[in-house]
Amino acid sequence: MNIDEKEFFKEATLRICGSLAIEKALGDFFFYVRDYIPIDSVLLTYYLTEYGVSRTFALATVEGGKRVNLETHWPPEIHALAEKGQFPVKFYSNRSDQHPILKYAFKNGDKPPLSNIIVRLNIDGFWIGGLILSAEKQDQFNEEHFRLACLLEPPFAIALCNSRRYQELHEIKEIFADDKEFLEEELQRISGDEIIGSDFGLQGVMKMVRQVASLDSPVLLLGETGTGKEVIASAIHNASPRRSGPLIRVNCGAIPDTLMDSELFGHEKGAFTGAIKQKRGRFERANKGTIFLDEIGELSLEAQVRLLRVLQDREIERVGGTESIKVDIRIIAATHRNLERMIEEGRFREDLYFRLQVFPIVIPPLRDRIDDVPLLAQHFIRKKSNEMKLAKVPVLDPLAINRLMTYHWPGNVRELENAVERAIILSHGEPLTFSHLRLSKSSSALPTNHLHDSSLNLHQVMTAHIQNVLEMTKNRIEGERGAANLLGVNPSTLRAKMKKLCIKYERKNQL
Repeated sequence: MNIDEKEFFKEATLRICGSLAIEKALGDFFFYVRDYIPIDSVLLTYYLTEYGVSRTFALATVEGGKRVNLETHWPPEIHALAEKGQFPVKFYSNRSDQHPILKYAFKNGDKPPLSNIIVRLNIDGFWIGGLILSAEKQDQFNEEHFRLACLLEPPFAIALCNSRRYQELHEIKEIFADDKEFLEEELQRISGDEIIGSDFGLQGVMKMVRQVASLDSPVLLLGETGTGKEVIASAIHNASPRRSGPLIRVNCGAIPDTLMDSELFGHEKGAFTGAIKQKRGRFERANKGTIFLDEIGELSLEAQVRLLRVLQDREIERVGGTESIKVDIRIIAATHRNLERMIEEGRFREDLYFRLQVFPIVIPPLRDRIDDVPLLAQHFIRKKSNEMKLAKVPVLDPLAINRLMTYHWPGNVRELENAVERAIILSHGEPLTFSHLRLSKSSSALPTNHLHDSSLNLHQVMTAHIQNVLEMTKNRIEGERGAANLLGVNPSTLRAKMKKLCIKYERKNQL
């Protein structure tokens, strides 16, 4: 058959490069080239030299083209040829069972050996893959068929390269979509967090936050449960050069030991039963950002060893993976436990402790910064009202502040938040009294000018209450942290009430 090579090359190339979906392109090419070369299938492969594995990327038969991910493991002698660059560039064989290389690749059981044309694909001198044209019978190909197949090396090399790049971009897009969903959930969960008390009980903590935020040094947050360690971690991240990167939170106490490696370091597809796709772990998600390891004292000793390697080498390895992955992260850890005692008991590694304790920050319990309670209560009232979609934000009963400030708050800020939510539910639209709080026997009347049991005159009660609130806000009346906001009244109404009660005040300097 007299073939116009230019016409053949043009028509074949139009089909090979006609779609970024390699399965469609390969299918269109297959049905065209069968009129010139007697093939039953066409395959595109690429060779992974480091593993000695050839991977089929796509194939086409009479059923059409499709994307596949099939592996052929070569014996050591063939792998050695590939490493030395001695793998044949182009050849054909009509007896695959007798060929020194193809006999390992094409084993069809009881079927006759295949006839094959192999064309090595190169881009800029680099071996990127191979084209394999196959027939199910022996003695199907000749020199003319081989010459036509060799003409197609350039378009197939371009098509394979473009398709793989296109697949990589698609996978990256899925990763970004996964990250976007993950981070949106994180942002939704922490929305509304702010540092209440930064001008009062947390002054010292915030000073330390400003000192360390610009650095990449590890930070260890220490304090009782519910003191707001997660909020402080957010403040450090948001004040750091990494603020544009992710802040990934991990509750070490909430992850079972059997899932710890997968959650922290990720896993490869097929690494274990149920691993149906590749998954990136929390450390990979935190790349170029910050990872917050809450309740670090709950980690098992085995997990502590793996975490120590990350701190030392800034490398991780996915479960089922063989490559180390570099990560650029800043680590913030937190715990309510006494780590030094745990070291003595053999439950926490001393070397890990010293790695984490570069810059420890102790967050005081709420009972040690009781002046923050009114501002925190008002903050949570607004937050919970918004979450409950209330038409009107509830106000505090005149005696509520005293009750809140004489309570000992064993659960700290988290308990206060829950107390506010319960008070709103019980209030039925009335002022919040917090009558459900059980004051401890050791609780006493607030010092200085707080209410005494003998102060039962209404004007005296109102005067003392307003004076208390003014003292807490350093005589600030307006604004989010002003007395009017805490009392739930308009600033002009408060000033009028103060004038009527003859309450004098002078604005104090703010820190």
